[in-house]
Amino acid sequence: MNPENNQHKDRLLVSYILCAVGFFGLGGLHRLYNGKIGTGLLWLCTGGLLYIGQIVDLLLIPGMVDEYDHQLRMKAGLSPLGVPLNQAVVTSQVRRSTGNRLMVELIEAAENKGGSLTVTQGVKATGASFAEVEATLKEMFKSGYVKIDNDPITGAVTYHFHELN
Repeated sequence: MNPENNQHKDRLLVSYILCAVGFFGLGGLHRLYNGKIGTGLLWLCTGGLLYIGQIVDLLLIPGMVDEYDHQLRMKAGLSPLGVPLNQAVVTSQVRRSTGNRLMVELIEAAENKGGSLTVTQGVKATGASFAEVEATLKEMFKSGYVKIDNDPITGAVTYHFHELN
């Protein structure tokens, strides 16, 4: 037997015991136990509706237990069969920190070129895309590490690493 079936049988047994206690003056405890608060209090105050409700509940207890088990499963995020309803989808992606590595490679390339570098030279030296190299060089410009100038002959944008001169 699986544990869920045992728990269901235990809940059913306890419900019948509490219903039997109702015949001795504390009617409605089985309803309170199974989450029927309003009618449980009504049964408790009226003696199980003059014991008629207690007798009818002897037939209704299995349904009450099933309904309460279903509510508990739904609160726990399980289907009536015990399978999780909303399984979280987890995806992971390892993102390489290419920004710092690319900066170092660009600085090394500029050092080899005499302290200045164009985007094309940076792409050739690092193997990164034109957009990545240009964005990294612009970031270094904004931080004050390079200054931008144009080559007087070709007109190409040249980044001068003034700390390398």
